[in-house]
Amino acid sequence: MVSTAERGPTGRGSADLRFLGAADTVTGSRYLIESGSQRVLVDCGLFQGLKVLRERNRAPFPVPPESIDAVVITHAHLDHTGYLPALVRDGFRGRIYATPATTQLAGVMLPDSGYLLEEEARHAASHRWSSHANPLPLYTAEDAERALTRFHPVDFDTTVAVAPGVQVSFTHAGHILGASGVHATVAGTSIHFTGDLGRSADPVMRAPAPLERSDVLVVESTYGDRAHSPVDPGSALEEVITRVTRKGGVVLIPAFAVGRTESVLLQLAKLRQAGRLPEVPIFLNSPMAIEVADIYHRHPEEHRLTAAEIDLMYSIATPVHSVDESKLLNLRGGPMIIISASGMLTGGRILHHIAAYGSDPRNAIVLTGYQAVGTRGSALLSGASSLRIFGRDVPIRAEVVSLDSLSAHADADEVMAWMSAVSEPPQSVYVTHGEPVAADALRARIKRELHWDVHVPEQLQRVHLPVRMTTGQVIS
Repeated sequence: MVSTAERGPTGRGSADLRFLGAADTVTGSRYLIESGSQRVLVDCGLFQGLKVLRERNRAPFPVPPESIDAVVITHAHLDHTGYLPALVRDGFRGRIYATPATTQLAGVMLPDSGYLLEEEARHAASHRWSSHANPLPLYTAEDAERALTRFHPVDFDTTVAVAPGVQVSFTHAGHILGASGVHATVAGTSIHFTGDLGRSADPVMRAPAPLERSDVLVVESTYGDRAHSPVDPGSALEEVITRVTRKGGVVLIPAFAVGRTESVLLQLAKLRQAGRLPEVPIFLNSPMAIEVADIYHRHPEEHRLTAAEIDLMYSIATPVHSVDESKLLNLRGGPMIIISASGMLTGGRILHHIAAYGSDPRNAIVLTGYQAVGTRGSALLSGASSLRIFGRDVPIRAEVVSLDSLSAHADADEVMAWMSAVSEPPQSVYVTHGEPVAADALRARIKRELHWDVHVPEQLQRVHLPVRMTTGQVIS
């Protein structure tokens, strides 16, 4: 496999892959397939975390949006879809291909993202905590609604031509509703993008489909340098909730509105059924998570939950709809449990709750998943004594608890087991979507244990894809 510097379109009968995101970080998933004059973008996510990464969201897209023929989405989380409203606003006019559940989830998540960006800009302007005289959102809810009109749902395991000479199909990836691996064929070469790979024994989602034969594999490495804790998440939640609420404290659980919130609610429902949960009120302060319940009912084939379990999960928590209801929670005091987005404390109503309750040592903040470097969640894990929220420093004296056993991502052992079961190894593997240490750790392990040709690409790197001859021979 040959890497090259930036150049023009690929020659006829060949194809290139460009890493426009998730190449030196765990967010901003964006991969560009180029063949002749055709361009297909796989994922179109937001960069999150460190300011140097977030500034990429404001930079011009690396290729003109109008030059892209199609976008293919692995799943609905914002680090895979969150830049779509800006891409459409700035000139993309093609179709956005995704599974039906991903399409439905995007219909909830993207307008919510635009609304929150607008709210943040308004708050920054009115309270003058932005360095910009007139802070503007990256995009608006209206931009998001416009992007939704470009979506074209495609069922799992159905092959569709997304551009001349480029075919894709979606395979089950577990992780969250609609999450898929993308299997693309271009110029005689097959490429498999894992997206975010789920866990084989996840209590909510079904296991990922086996890896099919591919010439090139692009694999995520979120947990590429570690294994998940074997601690039972239900027992861990029971322990911290019991300890904190006995003191009259508040348990804050930041959780991604799609995926992690459902896992938390399932654990709490099981604890309550077993009589192991203190009789304290539970509030679900995430309008988006509330809307997602119906989508779980629509797609029983993708998860392990019965209709009764879904109803039970959502019945144990009092939904919080309005901003005024959310504000009242900050005056209520404990004991109580509040579940609210976002999972890495990058925005949303949870920040107001942290500002209200984070300084009280009777309270606890329970982190339930991966915390990208540069996020407030990562700062808490590192022992930060304060968090910068809405332009002011909020002291943190509450207990901080991390439960990575609730993660919906495969860990390093699970990724290795999934890859090693393939019937024929890929010619090349590219390790992406992880912090540098995690990505390199997984690279080294693939090399050592599987003896595959494996690389960690750099941001904006371009690689030539191998060409498979009619005899089955592959040349690079």
